[in-house]
Amino acid sequence: MIIQTLAFYLFATICVASGVMVISSRNPVHSVLFLILAFFNAAGLFVLMGAEFLAMLLVVVYVGAVAVLFLFVVMMLDINFAELRQGVLQYLPIGALIGIILLVELIMVGGSWVIAPDAKSALVAPAGVNSVSNTHDIGRILYTQYAYLFQAAGLILLIAMIGAIVLTLRTRGGVRRQKIADQIGRTRADSVATVKVETGKGV
Repeated sequence: MIIQTLAFYLFATICVASGVMVISSRNPVHSVLFLILAFFNAAGLFVLMGAEFLAMLLVVVYVGAVAVLFLFVVMMLDINFAELRQGVLQYLPIGALIGIILLVELIMVGGSWVIAPDAKSALVAPAGVNSVSNTHDIGRILYTQYAYLFQAAGLILLIAMIGAIVLTLRTRGGVRRQKIADQIGRTRADSVATVKVETGKGV
């Protein structure tokens, strides 16, 4: 029990510190690296809670795909971050308001354990009686009761991916691109030009 408590405080402290460094680091590459560290520690907290499937998803999906993709995108794009930070002060009031709302919600969640002491036992109770594992219970509930919502979430992600591709696809000057339709539709008149050169004036 002592080892679990120490592990919890270790993971929680590193996770909170990494989250602070994500938003306070000046280098965007360092921010993404701290984000990956926060994901790993959050996965450790899930393991301590007995949700090993969620911990595996967090590491495989977010660390192995999303965070690494963020890292490559930040390293490849030529973004002027100094220019982006110029309008930070005008968004400070709404950011402070959202932060206060989140703080109030966290205080309400923390106070619910004192107001309703039975909530802890209801939360720890497994999804099914005599269930095989967390993965089995999550799959059974996700693909039976929430099958349509699961498909709707997939469609929303697909639309978001198409929208991101459309927004980032732009033409740049000085870049030569291959156009298959123009190559196939070329005629002899477009490709060959007959030039009459006078005698003695050729190259």
